[in-house]
Amino acid sequence: MGTDPGLRERKKQKTRGTIQEHALRLIAAQGYDATTVDQIAAAAEISPSTFFRYFKSKEDVVIEDDYDPIMMAEFLAAPAELPPVAAFRFALREAMSKLTEDELRRVWERTQLQLSVPALRARSLENFLSTRDMIGEAIAQRTGRRATDLEVRSYAGALMGVLLAALLDWYEAGGKPQMVDVVDSALAHLEAGLPLS
Repeated sequence: MGTDPGLRERKKQKTRGTIQEHALRLIAAQGYDATTVDQIAAAAEISPSTFFRYFKSKEDVVIEDDYDPIMMAEFLAAPAELPPVAAFRFALREAMSKLTEDELRRVWERTQLQLSVPALRARSLENFLSTRDMIGEAIAQRTGRRATDLEVRSYAGALMGVLLAALLDWYEAGGKPQMVDVVDSALAHLEAGLPLS
């Protein structure tokens, strides 16, 4: 009898979380550049080859997370009558409410690194582009449009621009108030048409 796929996925997420937790601890203690994949693997009690089964690179152990698919699932499950930005705000609240204090702390640590380490800033741009595509696919699914439509891509790009601005604001404010509140406020501004008066 095979292993339940849900259990297998939970074990995979737990292992990824453990690797990331050790990586963040080591980086906090000795700096990003001084921390090696071998050190992270040793701390997580895995081999370097196992590390690379979970993360393609040292950059990815800081940048990647399992939250985008969770957000997209919540977005698709949002009430059908909500327009995309309102549905995204709904999804954000739902997804973030399920994070533990440790997970929220890890989000803050990862955000600090992504915005302060030059190599991670560059790699984060690639991640933002793939997240934009994921958002575009979800918007297309909710609206019955094609993900390649210019309007859908523009909408997804606008959402990503607002998310980036909110994350930068949150980072510059030292992580206070809560990220969910900063992002929700920025999305509310987008939903209102981005007025500047």
